Amino acid sequence: MNNLKIKIFADSAKLEQIAKLVQLPYVKGFTTNPTIMRKDGVSDYEYFAKSMLHIIGDLPVSFEVFADEFSQMEVQARKVGSWGPNVYVKIPITNTKRESSCLLIKRLAEDRVKVNVTAVMALEQIKETIWAMKNVDQGVISVLAGRIADTGVAPVPFMIEALKIIKDVNPRIELLWASPRELLNIVEADRIGCDIITVSNEILSKLSLMGKDLFEYSLETVKMFYNDASSAGYTL
Repeated sequence: MNNLKIKIFADSAKLEQIAKLVQLPYVKGFTTNPTIMRKDGVSDYEYFAKSMLHIIGDLPVSFEVFADEFSQMEVQARKVGSWGPNVYVKIPITNTKRESSCLLIKRLAEDRVKVNVTAVMALEQIKETIWAMKNVDQGVISVLAGRIADTGVAPVPFMIEALKIIKDVNPRIELLWASPRELLNIVEADRIGCDIITVSNEILSKLSLMGKDLFEYSLETVKMFYNDASSAGYTL
């Protein structure tokens, strides 16, 4: 863990869980989205967000807009961005009509709203996004590498190319590896030079396995199989 250069952001919408995660020295920020918030039972968006900000202090956090029309998306983005200097506003790369958000992203970013462009899954989208952010001092592009992997496409070569596109145009923009599927993704993202990775609590709970002796892990697994079979009372 001490050798990792990548910043680990926790992905959560449970305030009690967030209060514990903020105590971990390797958690450098937080992200969430409407799907996670709904799953975790959030009913009042603004109350939740401001409660979360109270807990995490000055750590960076991303909150997502949920309007579909760009005019309303902009109103929401400016309101969310006003909640604190550590707040990044997540803007989806398109709306539900497949219309590009890049002009809105450009306008917000140039007005010093910290933007985190999300749901990015194609290199052409990265090229459009970095064009919109080419003249700004800070911002994030979130590539859903886990969802890319779900389609059978290897995420590492994709993310290497994404990183090159971004840094060649504006090295101040950070690349975020989103929706990781396993602990290995943290190592992969760190190895290729990604700036940030968002990690669910399920994956964070596996961090104690980092560097674990594989012979010892093998033995623990054998014992688990044996104990479970014994507890079930299986006979042949």
